[in-house]
Amino acid sequence: MFDNLGRSRGTDYFKIADQLTPTERNYLDRTRRFVDDEVLPVINDYWERAEFPRPLIDKLAELGIVGDGIAGYGCPELSPIANGLISMELNRGDGSLGTFLGVQAGLAMQSIAKLGSEQQKQRWLPAMARLEKIGAFALTEPDHGSDSVALETSARRDGDSWTINGEKKWIGNGTIADVIVVWARDVADGQVKGFLVERDTRGYDARRIDGKGSLRSVWQAQITLTDVRVPEADRLPYANSFKDTGRVLAGTRAGVAWAALGHATAAYEVAVAYCTERRQFGKPLVSFQIVQDRLVKMLAEVCSMQLYCLRLGRLEEEGALTDTIAAIAKMNNTSKARQVIAEARDLLGGNGILLDFHVMRHLADMEALHTYEGTETIQTLIVGRSITGVGAFA
Repeated sequence: MFDNLGRSRGTDYFKIADQLTPTERNYLDRTRRFVDDEVLPVINDYWERAEFPRPLIDKLAELGIVGDGIAGYGCPELSPIANGLISMELNRGDGSLGTFLGVQAGLAMQSIAKLGSEQQKQRWLPAMARLEKIGAFALTEPDHGSDSVALETSARRDGDSWTINGEKKWIGNGTIADVIVVWARDVADGQVKGFLVERDTRGYDARRIDGKGSLRSVWQAQITLTDVRVPEADRLPYANSFKDTGRVLAGTRAGVAWAALGHATAAYEVAVAYCTERRQFGKPLVSFQIVQDRLVKMLAEVCSMQLYCLRLGRLEEEGALTDTIAAIAKMNNTSKARQVIAEARDLLGGNGILLDFHVMRHLADMEALHTYEGTETIQTLIVGRSITGVGAFA
């Protein structure tokens, strides 16, 4: 009983798969099999121990799906929709794994691809696509999360090098990364600039943040940068203001919308399977009207989220994806995913809190997704400014 909980049921009530190209379908199927066959049988143990799932990362490298749609440099050819489907499926399996890929490809690799020199791209991107080198993205600070534009980490030019001082917090992969994209404020002009810092650089100290109740199998770090010397050659030449940082973040917000869809899909599918098999008062739970009502409303939210994501992918293909569109999609899908997962937890009764039934892990992990890459409040204010012409951030 309940032997196949968590495995994909291929929820596609609006037949969205009919709009996928054969290549996109291939990436979807490839990632789905990986999640069902490799991730789900072991991930609860890693999550409970708060252990980084290195064996899964090694197997993930074999799939050839790391690159976030970057053209060339050993990255796979991924359309925006193919890239979103990969994120959706990995997060259907586990939020830590999905977050790892989001940091590696969506933040670190995209920073180099969008803002780096040709030499920097050649040095890092091929190895990162093969997961031979791990990346991190150090923006958030202990005192600056939602207002990261006000970051205090400083960079001072001294001839052909820079000296960086400051602190960063909640930096995914920060303790294990080979290269960290560090954002710091140039003391000369006050503008935010990006730097590539290698982990063994003197003055770079990363400490793992323990005690998390969410995303337990991906490691975040608190980082102290003390007189870290970075050659001018390792400064991202096209990262000259926080606006350039925002170019990277806009893409990752869309990725979080896909990730939230993966979490919601997982919870919905577990709830359907569980309620079909679980018997109470002499008959399956799905025989009760109130259970059907709740399952249908959960499905309606999942379908809505799917349509959001499909449109996001199309707009990105057309070069028409804006910060505000990405913001409203991130806001909507993370909020709706929390609701769907909470419904699933409730429908599973007491079993809903057990890791064996997967839903509780998704419920906990969604709390992080709801916050990172901009909270619901920040996304609301971004869109609010767009539709009213009035900034209400302060």
